Amino acid sequence: MKFDRKFWTEGPGSFALAILIALTIRWAFIEAYVIPSGSMLPTLLIHDHIFVNKMVYGVRIPFTEKWLFKLNEPQRGEIVVFKYPEDPNIFFIKRIIGVPGDKIVYENGNLYINDELINKYPPQDHKDDMAWLRDEDFREEGPGALGLFTHWEEKVGDSTFSILNLKGKIGDSFGPYHVPPDHYFVLGDNRDKSKDSRYWSESGPYLSRDLLVGRAMFVWLSCEDTLPVVSFLCNPLTIRWSRFFHSVHD
Repeated sequence: MKFDRKFWTEGPGSFALAILIALTIRWAFIEAYVIPSGSMLPTLLIHDHIFVNKMVYGVRIPFTEKWLFKLNEPQRGEIVVFKYPEDPNIFFIKRIIGVPGDKIVYENGNLYINDELINKYPPQDHKDDMAWLRDEDFREEGPGALGLFTHWEEKVGDSTFSILNLKGKIGDSFGPYHVPPDHYFVLGDNRDKSKDSRYWSESGPYLSRDLLVGRAMFVWLSCEDTLPVVSFLCNPLTIRWSRFFHSVHD
């Protein structure tokens, strides 16, 4: 069957070509995700819409978890989207804390990487991060929830970022974890309210490189609430305009 030029520029072929290009971009380059929970507060808010760079770590064979070729290696401090190891149909977002060969210990709210304490400081560069938060973002704590958390600034690798700790929570100890090749140890920035490597039981505590989707880039849309009937759409009356193009990695 022979197709003339108009088939590809004005006819059904142009529609098919547009779909193919869109799917290729989504498969290999960039994809949008929505933050559903508060595990990455205050860095990422509930209902932040982010773009994820899917090519930064390499390109996969379509419809598989096998790499066609690999590019950059994930680094400590990077925020990544990945398939949840205990159910690959669910997508999670966390921060990489341990890379292959690292020893990780989390004890009484303190993080140790290779036996070195990662110091926490009163926030300076990220002192305004808490301004975005509401008691409603902490669903389990209820009224006055913001007052139950301490805001810190932490540096891991080349990334400096905010974390939250519950006030007065001590005694929880995890590790030591020894990160194996091609695996990573991940934590949420909301340290006491995150289902991360510390709590994965069936799959073990490590994230396989094969489950990585990509590295978070920036917020392109954000809102406090979604529409009641179509909950995947932002309520335009609650849009956080100043978060548009907010970088995830400062």
